[in-house]
Amino acid sequence: MDTAQLVGKATDIRKDILTMITEAGSGHPGGSLSCTDMLTALYFGGVLDHDPADPAKVGRDRFILAKGHAAPALYATLAHAGYFPIEELATLRKLGTRLQGHPDSNLLPGVEVSTGSLGQGLSVAAGLAAGLRLTGEAGCVFTILGDGECEEGQVWEAAMFAAHQRLGRLIAIIDNNELQIDGCIHDVCDPGDLGEKFAAFGWDVVRVDGHDIDALVATLGRLKAAAADEAAPVAVIAATVKGKGVSFMENQAGWHGKAPKAEELEIALAELSAAVA
Repeated sequence: MDTAQLVGKATDIRKDILTMITEAGSGHPGGSLSCTDMLTALYFGGVLDHDPADPAKVGRDRFILAKGHAAPALYATLAHAGYFPIEELATLRKLGTRLQGHPDSNLLPGVEVSTGSLGQGLSVAAGLAAGLRLTGEAGCVFTILGDGECEEGQVWEAAMFAAHQRLGRLIAIIDNNELQIDGCIHDVCDPGDLGEKFAAFGWDVVRVDGHDIDALVATLGRLKAAAADEAAPVAVIAATVKGKGVSFMENQAGWHGKAPKAEELEIALAELSAAVA
């Protein structure tokens, strides 16, 4: 896909995120919208080696959504990539659905690991990277963490393990929107500069605009091409805006876990459409 097509795809995914959350009456729009461009770059920008016709393909890249509450973003991405029908997005959080409030790998193709308990995703990703090295299987492991999630102690245990083990095929993307459910991360429990923190733990660190799809594709593609066993893992600090693309949601912590009303959805979809017109 070229830049315009990638931007269009990200817009379609954002529309689906908001529509399904509104239909469900619950969900997490703010953090789903902030990581949409990263997922678009990974799945449609030629970064991830994945196959919706064979989700368990040997040698594939793995993706772990550590911030599992942003499941609507992952679901919409997987649906657009062909893992399941787009129409199924309307079943989010409904009785009997495969689209749980957090991703369930037992139910949905393309979901590598069930996630949602914050702080655990990086440990899982590190374990997968270690496993790939042990078996000699090809592929990189990508994961997206929330910056608020990085207040969890287990994140830093995993960071220490990954650096010590030289898991060079592990690439962690930090959705650095600076907001969490209770407000600004620097007010709730200030993590300081997350890039400096990962560097102190022995990781290579790269910074990128988390909404510049061209930059994301180039950066993530370059990191994947350079990934090798016995190298340092990489943390990508992606500067983002919570609620990206919808004026009344942007930089508003209150939209962390609140569903739009029907009239709010109409305004949001119109804004998203106008942005790519």
